[in-house]
Amino acid sequence: MGRQVRNCGFEKEPLPYGRGSEIRVSICEFVGDNPTVQTVQSVSFFSIDHASRVKCKRTARGTSDGFTLLEVIAVVTVIAMLVGILIPGLTHSRVLAKQTACLTGLQQLGRAISAYAMENRGYIPYGPKAPPPSATNFYPQTGNVTSLISLESGAPVGLGLLLNDPMFTAKDMLWCPGADNPWDTNTALEMVGQSKEVCDAILLSPKCQTEGSYYYRHASVSSLSGTLPAPQVSLDRLGRNRKGAPIHCLAFDTQFLTTSFLSEMFNVKQRTHHKQLFVDAIYADGHASSHKNTNGRFTVNISMSVYNTLDRILDLFETLDLEQ
Repeated sequence: MGRQVRNCGFEKEPLPYGRGSEIRVSICEFVGDNPTVQTVQSVSFFSIDHASRVKCKRTARGTSDGFTLLEVIAVVTVIAMLVGILIPGLTHSRVLAKQTACLTGLQQLGRAISAYAMENRGYIPYGPKAPPPSATNFYPQTGNVTSLISLESGAPVGLGLLLNDPMFTAKDMLWCPGADNPWDTNTALEMVGQSKEVCDAILLSPKCQTEGSYYYRHASVSSLSGTLPAPQVSLDRLGRNRKGAPIHCLAFDTQFLTTSFLSEMFNVKQRTHHKQLFVDAIYADGHASSHKNTNGRFTVNISMSVYNTLDRILDLFETLDLEQ
């Protein structure tokens, strides 16, 4: 006769404390009429409290009923290590992706400045005339380096003048995708060009004063007051900076740190980009490049000194003139 495998008997044994019964079923292999036990598989039936449910637990000889505590700890530790390795890498990848998008936006911004210059006798966006000084006016002198795109009165300023051009449709390029602080771009765009009456009716500072992502250098003026004339600047004749080197850099994204006092009292907001790892800049010839912000060399920290902030920003422009 051939070999056959079938059930050849079972044993029933009560479990301790009246928790149920365990039935052991023997699985035998027959050769002729002589059974030879090859494996034993046990099926245990347990009563679950007072419920009429049955839990079936199957175990095979040589297998484990579950994981030990040490095995669980080891698995959790390995997973935690993998997560610790992967998350910083993913974060850095996202930063680099936003940096690339920012550089692309800056190149578009450079082309928009060139188009503006072609329509305005070669002059880059400049002005307007600065309003009377006040604690909440962040454009105290005509031609100041600025990140503003509109004044408290709603008048476009600096790069905000590009918004007057109906051909300038990609308005969101005034903000870098790598900003660390959220921008309400729709509200900001609504403020640009509003009438003075509408802006004056807004009681809270900064009224219609809004800003973009980039410091813009339209006349290299760093004084906070006075009547220094700031001539319009031609794109192909930008002149020389304070150190005597040719001017190349037109704009770069802000790394601006402030204090809670200035933020609450005067609405001076902290604005940083790319986790403060680098800055992106646009140059007069239309190319954009990225520069490492090693040791905060491109960071403007207003808590260290309020009065030389514009000087500090111009210093950074002059550094970028050399590092183009």
